[in-house]
This record gives sequence, structure tokens and C-alpha cells, in this order.
Amino acid sequence: MIATLKAVEASQLQLVEREDIDDEEDLFESIDKLISAGINTGDVKKLQDAGIYTCNGLMMHTKKNLTGIKGLSEAKVDKICEAAEKIVNLGYITGSDALLRRKSVIRITTGSQALAELLGGGIETSAITEAFGEFRSGKTQLAHTLCVSTQLPANMRGGNGKVAYIDTEGTFRPDRIIPIAERFGMDPAAVLDNIVYARGYTYEHQYNLLLGLAAKMSGEQFRLLIVDSVIALFRVDFTGRGELAERQQKLAQMLSRLTKIAEEFNVAVYMTNQVIADPGGGVFISDPKKPAGGHVLAHAATIRLMFRKGKGEQRVCKVFDAPNLPEAEAISFYLNFSITPRGIADAKD
Repeated sequence: MIATLKAVEASQLQLVEREDIDDEEDLFESIDKLISAGINTGDVKKLQDAGIYTCNGLMMHTKKNLTGIKGLSEAKVDKICEAAEKIVNLGYITGSDALLRRKSVIRITTGSQALAELLGGGIETSAITEAFGEFRSGKTQLAHTLCVSTQLPANMRGGNGKVAYIDTEGTFRPDRIIPIAERFGMDPAAVLDNIVYARGYTYEHQYNLLLGLAAKMSGEQFRLLIVDSVIALFRVDFTGRGELAERQQKLAQMLSRLTKIAEEFNVAVYMTNQVIADPGGGVFISDPKKPAGGHVLAHAATIRLMFRKGKGEQRVCKVFDAPNLPEAEAISFYLNFSITPRGIADAKD
């Protein structure tokens, strides 16, 4: 595969701008369409200031949240929602229509053929993939590899799109991108320019960074959002059992935002998660650890992957939960891959 990639001219590996894609159906309706539906330009601007840039995204908010936007009364919100409903159909559809919508899902290669096959072709767009495991198990290394593979053309199992990276632990290394890009036959400078990066310092900052992505994703073609890690700042900013309920509520709100971004803009969300000791695991369990975040995080993730260390640079991944795999297969299916200087790759025999 690598030889094939290097044989392709560099121009073919450049991202295709949104306006140049004639055969791609728009997956969302711009919030500006509300103006032609009779909504005041100033009210539309207020929605944009609140991080709402599409009619699809607007319909994902409750009226209670919308009336919380300064300058929007209940009457105005009712009028706005009524206009948006005429532009976007979020009601019932047939199973056949749902199947057609699934055809817009893109699967982004992981750099390891075995890992990609385990995931049915790669990391899915319009879904949240969670990778949990102890430190040095390969979660962040996969994130770095996906930063590059997402920018590959569709015929090379890429997403032909840009990447947004929210880093809460300070583990992103742009210098790691260079050898990975060279492995795929891509221009490292161009690859780095197509990654938008932000360092999060509090859970509130992390949520605000997600709100700011709507403006970028509505105007440019993104295919991947990475949050590494999703839980770190919540474990720091909320301490003790007394704050646990509030922590889980705020975490649920942020995860809901991630779900909406994934579906609104057809991007893949890849988030890493930490593990915690499980005192109730029992003495017969060799590795009594479980993912942090509890049931709130477990229900939000579409696909859950458990990573653990193998021998040397070898890593083991287990499908912990996935809606498109039988439960027995998801529990028992393991595979091996390695961490190399050029990213995630298949383990050598």
C-alpha cells in the first residue's frame, strides 16, 4: 500500500476544497437560510455567536437553551424553530432512507490493516469511537496516525478532510506527524497545515473549544475530531464524591455536544479515555481496570476499544462494545498491532 501511495502524484494527495466537490450532497443547511425564511439578520447573528451555524445544529438544541441566548425571546425562538423545521426534515424516515444516509458514512484507515478490518474498514464518521487503556498503550499514537490518514483521498481509504485536535494532557507532538506523513507519501508541511490544534486547560475551556468548531466545520471540510483525553480535565476540576453528580452532568453535556458535531458535520470523533482501578474486579481478574467516566461516558460512545500493552512495541486492541458487531464477537475478538516511528502499523510475525 505504501508503495502505491508514493507512486501517486503529490497533487492527488491535496485536500479537495468543499466548493470543488460537485457530486457531494450537502449534509447540512447553513443557518443563513433562515434569513430568506423571514428571520431577522441580527437574530441569525446571535445564533452564530452562540456557536450555531447550521439549521441542523439549531434543531439539536432545546428551546430552553435557545431562549438562554441573550436577545432571543420565547416568541423569537418559536419563530426561528418553525422556520428551521421547514428547511430541515428531522422527522421520521423509512428504513430504506436510513440505509441511504448510512452510505455517506466514511471509514478512515488506521494505518494497520488488521485494526481497520476489525473496525469494519476504519474509524467511522457520524460516530464516536472511544479508546481506553492505561498509559503507553497506543491511544495517542493512533490519534497521531489518524491525523495523517484522515487527509488521504477516499480511494486510499482516507477521509479527504481536515482534522481538529483538542489536547487536554499536552501529549500532541507535531514532530511525530512528519514521519507518519512521509510513510503515506504526503507533504508533511501540508499535512500539518490541515490540522487545527487547541490545548484545553479546564473542562469549561474544553467545552468552549467544541463550540468554536462549528464555525470552522461549516466553512471547511473536516473529517475528524480528536479529544485526547476526554476525561482528564473533569477528573482534575471535580474532586470528591460531593462533586461527582455535577461532574457527570457536565460530562454528559460535553459528550452530547460531541455526538451532535459528529452527526451534524459527518465527522469521525475519536476520543481517548483513561482507566481507573476497579476494587470490585476480584482476585481472579489479572487486570482489574475499567474506563473512567462511568455509565454516562459508556452510553455516549458508539464504539469502545480497549487497548493494552503487549510485548515490546506490540499492542493489543479489543472491541469492548460496538452496535455493528455481535456481542460474543465484540468481547472475544483481539488483534495485534505495533507502534512504529511512522505510526500505527501491523505487528511483525
